[in-house]
Amino acid sequence: MRVLKHIIFIAIFSLSSCSSNETQPLFGGDTILAFGDSLTAGVGAGKGRDYPTILAELSGLKVVNAGISGETTTQGVIRFQSLLDQHNPSLVILLEGGNDILRSHPATRTKQNLARMITMAQNHGSQIVLIGVPQKKLFSDSAPFYQELADEFNIPFNEDTLAGLLRTPKYKSDPIHLNDAGYHEFARQIHRWFIDLELVVQ
Repeated sequence: MRVLKHIIFIAIFSLSSCSSNETQPLFGGDTILAFGDSLTAGVGAGKGRDYPTILAELSGLKVVNAGISGETTTQGVIRFQSLLDQHNPSLVILLEGGNDILRSHPATRTKQNLARMITMAQNHGSQIVLIGVPQKKLFSDSAPFYQELADEFNIPFNEDTLAGLLRTPKYKSDPIHLNDAGYHEFARQIHRWFIDLELVVQ
C-alpha cells in the first residue's frame, strides 16, 4: 500500500510539473514579443517611451514592439502567426482586445480570437502571458473573458496592473492611453511580475 501511494504521488507530481502555467526563465539571447494595439505601440508617450522599450531596458532582454494602434483581435489574429515565425519568441505578452471592447464587439468573438492566438503561440513553442484590459465603464476591472482564457489555457494572467494605472489620472495621456510616466510604471510592474514568475532574474 505504501508503494502504491508513493507511485500515485510521483504521478501527480509529474503531471503538475508539466503544467503550462509553470514558466521557464528567459536568458540573454531570448526574445520577448509584445503583441497588441495602441497600448503596446505607445500612443500617448514620447518616442522610445513605450512599455516594450522600457521593459527591454529593465530586463536586459530583446523585446519586440508588435503593437498597432486601432487594431482589433480580428485583425490581430491574421498577423500573429507571421510574427511568431519571424521573431521566434521565447515569450509572448498578449495585450489586445481594448478596441473590441471600445467598439462593443461581441465578447465571444474577442475571446475566440484571443484563444486562437494563445493556441498559435503554444503550438509554436512560445510561452505566453495575458494582460487584461478594463471593461468600458468607469473604474472597471478587466473584462471577465481574460480570466476565463487564463483558466482555460492555464497561463499567467495579469488582471490588475493596466486597470489600476488607467484609474490614476497622473499616469494617463487621455481616457484610454497612458503617458510617459504611465508606460514607465506599467513596464516596471510587468518586470516585477516577471521576477515573481521567475521568468527573469532580479
